[in-house]
Amino acid sequence: MAQPTPSFEWSASAIRDAGAELFARIAEHLSTLPRGPVFRPVPPALAARAQSEAPRGGVPLAALFEELEERLLAHPFGNGHPRFFGWVNSPPAPIGVVAAAMAAAINPSVAGGNHGAVYIEREVLDWFKQIVGWPATAGGLLVSGGSAGALTALTVARHQACAARGWNVRTEGLQDSLLRPRLVIYAGEQVHGCHQKAIELLGLGSRQIRTIASDAALRLRPEALDQAIAEDLKAGHLPVAVIATAGTVNTGVIDPLASIADVCARYGVWLHVDGAYGAPARLLADFESELAALARADSVAMDPHKWLYVPVDCGVVLVRDAAAMRDAFSLVPPYLRTDGDPSGVQGPPWFSEFGFEQTRPFRALKAWMTLKYFGLDGYRDLLTHDVAGAARLADRVRATPALELWTPCGLSIVCFRVRAAPGVPPDASDALNRRVLEAVQLSGQAFLSSTVLAGRFWLRACIVNPRTRETDVDALLAAVMDAVDRVGLP
Repeated sequence: MAQPTPSFEWSASAIRDAGAELFARIAEHLSTLPRGPVFRPVPPALAARAQSEAPRGGVPLAALFEELEERLLAHPFGNGHPRFFGWVNSPPAPIGVVAAAMAAAINPSVAGGNHGAVYIEREVLDWFKQIVGWPATAGGLLVSGGSAGALTALTVARHQACAARGWNVRTEGLQDSLLRPRLVIYAGEQVHGCHQKAIELLGLGSRQIRTIASDAALRLRPEALDQAIAEDLKAGHLPVAVIATAGTVNTGVIDPLASIADVCARYGVWLHVDGAYGAPARLLADFESELAALARADSVAMDPHKWLYVPVDCGVVLVRDAAAMRDAFSLVPPYLRTDGDPSGVQGPPWFSEFGFEQTRPFRALKAWMTLKYFGLDGYRDLLTHDVAGAARLADRVRATPALELWTPCGLSIVCFRVRAAPGVPPDASDALNRRVLEAVQLSGQAFLSSTVLAGRFWLRACIVNPRTRETDVDALLAAVMDAVDRVGLP
């Protein structure tokens, strides 16, 4: 017998009851996570349940909660655990979890209009402009993350560079590019892969990326950048943008932004700074001078869901020239554009004119509530805690003869590796560290990721978790040494 269709309407008491049950499970998950294993692989039998037919009838709410407990809460990603040190994945601040629920309940499309979500996003953008030292007149959007930020910013850079040559790339496209100058993007060796994706999506092709050599610390070399731009201009090419990084995801180092900005200013080339991970460190006295040149960039990408503990997804892209941003995306002819209607239905200029999303989720509330809750001073304390944890880990590695530390350590990232016995070939040493990494990950005691530096395989720990204590850092080293004992030195 067919089940009746569940009611779309819920009473206030039903919503309260469901919310109480949901938040009880959330509270249990967040409070008990530190006591369990860091990583729990999904058993094959449970994974196979994902290959099912779409449900024909409805499932009662109580049964849905039980299935979530079994399939989701029992096998989380792990990034809420204080001994999770993989990639750049912070835990969600509980205030952000609450905000996410509220945003879902309001459920606006923040393309534009005269409603509260629009003004909250505009306020959040103003706060981030202040953090990087920009004027309130700059443009910006909340986006999904650094990948969307890169695509947005480089779209504007491409439009501007081509327009300066009388080429409207929006209408003419790249079809007759053989009759045009070669468009070139410049990036360091440590640039994040999302930028290559963006460049490919823009139709430029990854062959148009000029990879600029790094110095010994793996920072982009400004003098090499200067030479590359000069050579391309002499050859008749068109430099579109330079991509610098404020905190690389491999080692956390910061490119020499001020010197790079000098080169870009000399040639009139757009400067995009990937600050998805490291830009919030501008709040800290130890990094303020290194990151002061963020104020000189033409565009900056930041990910509050990385080092500001806002739930995924929440990215920010700022573009200094708001008019250029609008020109690159708006489908409203310039002569019909308005500066806003604050007392009417339309409200201020629509966000959809400044980016490629039309239906835009209410990401801003998570950032707004989290920033309001902690304040910039609170964030300084939290970021300082993470940097101090990384410093402790680096000190422990230095004091362990069996381990080798990569230097310099940047921001809150520490890269290290197990030393192989003398005479062991480099490939065998890499294989040893790969076995150690897998053993640590599967042990549930701690979680690391990895990277390749100077052609060799390194273990990599990133501390972006206010829950991480000194004992957790010590437990990571203990897990690594325990793995060394289990896999055995070659």
